[in-house]
Amino acid sequence: MSTVSLRRPAWLSPRVARIEVLGGLVVALALIPEAISFSVIAGVDPRVGLCASFTMAVVIAFVGGRPAMISAATGAIALVVAPLAREHGFGYLVATVVLGGLFQIVLGSLGVAKLMRFVPRSVMVGFVNALAILIFLAQVPELIDVPWPVYPLFAGGLALMVFFPRLTKAVPAPLVSIVVLTALTIAAGIAVPTVGDKGALPSALPMPGIPDVPFTFGTLGLIAPYALAFALVGLMESLMTAKLVDDLTDTRSNKTREAVGQGIANVVTGIFGGMGGCAMIGQTMINVKVAGSRTRLSTFLAGAFLMVLCLVFGPVVSQIPMAALVAVMVLVAFGTFDWHSIAPATLKRMPVGEVAVMAVTVGIVVATSNLAIGVVVGSITAMVIFARRVAHLVEVTAVREPESVRYSVTGALFFASSNDLVYQFDYADDPVRVVIDLSAAHIWDASTVASLDAITTKYEARGKTVEIVGLNKHSAAMHETLSGELAASG
Repeated sequence: MSTVSLRRPAWLSPRVARIEVLGGLVVALALIPEAISFSVIAGVDPRVGLCASFTMAVVIAFVGGRPAMISAATGAIALVVAPLAREHGFGYLVATVVLGGLFQIVLGSLGVAKLMRFVPRSVMVGFVNALAILIFLAQVPELIDVPWPVYPLFAGGLALMVFFPRLTKAVPAPLVSIVVLTALTIAAGIAVPTVGDKGALPSALPMPGIPDVPFTFGTLGLIAPYALAFALVGLMESLMTAKLVDDLTDTRSNKTREAVGQGIANVVTGIFGGMGGCAMIGQTMINVKVAGSRTRLSTFLAGAFLMVLCLVFGPVVSQIPMAALVAVMVLVAFGTFDWHSIAPATLKRMPVGEVAVMAVTVGIVVATSNLAIGVVVGSITAMVIFARRVAHLVEVTAVREPESVRYSVTGALFFASSNDLVYQFDYADDPVRVVIDLSAAHIWDASTVASLDAITTKYEARGKTVEIVGLNKHSAAMHETLSGELAASG
């Protein structure tokens, strides 16, 4: 008689559960001002961003592919939907979120997550460093033109988070810092900017509904471009964040499931009247790196605690000084930045092209405040540099005999390297028989076949014969299929 063994979920362990619960609580506290700020960027009521963060976190905890990653309302998504909300109203924004979620489900099902393998390490490092800079820059306005007590509170919050872990790691230092600074400001009656100054908190759970828009092709044509941009930006940030968490935890996530899960979470969020979202890197770093969370429980609790804090403890949460949350995010930014990547010793050893790609990624992200644009531009830059580097590795050597010449071609032949191939042969002075040996080369594209055809044509015009030998299986198939078919018709 066979027995079936059921694997016990990791979060059922008391030690793991404690970490996950405390991690979720810290993340929920950090989510509140961020969600409110992103709502302002999108031009909607702060409650919309908070409710979106609640539904995103709770749903993705079940359907996502990367445990412990936090998804909620984000700045990148807010920037995409802001023009639509401003010009056409809230109903169109909600419809865009639902359609964007459907696009993500389709793209995820088609395997768009597999494209992540084409993101080079230098782009990933640039992405992480740019993220750290953006997190830090987002905190700067909270430290300008504020009452002077903000600065000692901010410094005290940093000190608590740096030194408290030396006493014990049983409770996350950010949570201790937030509780201590809140208690201090309330007890002493210190007047500083608080969470409540950012906007009103929700007073009831969000309710499902249908977007208040006309269901016509005109509406579809209007929202589709925004929805596609929404889908692509959300997937890019989420998949990059998942890859970052994979590296931090030495575990592998299901990127396809994550892509589809993001779509499902956004569809649900839109139905409940939220502004949509994607993975949040700053809050994810708090959860994974600072709190040490590793399971879906922390993600679920981040959303659940967020709503509980707003509905039940709203008056208390509203009195949390912004200085406490700013200190948390500044420390997260400092810990997220890859300082090793800019160390002089590292820069000396790294190829110039790799450093350039990292710098371009950082520069574009910081200039546009859009991580997705920076990753795309950085990846394209890396591909161009790689193509240029590989193109220079192609060599052509000639061995001449009285009645023939043998050219040996070495390297990867593609558009960047084969365009100059035509000029490597001595058409006028070569003997009547020419052999081109490609044993040490590989044909990658039609441009190379066209170049070989051009070389053959130039020799034949002078009454000379060309024989191409040494083709491997893939190169021979491509040459046989395309040779003679690429010339422009007269």
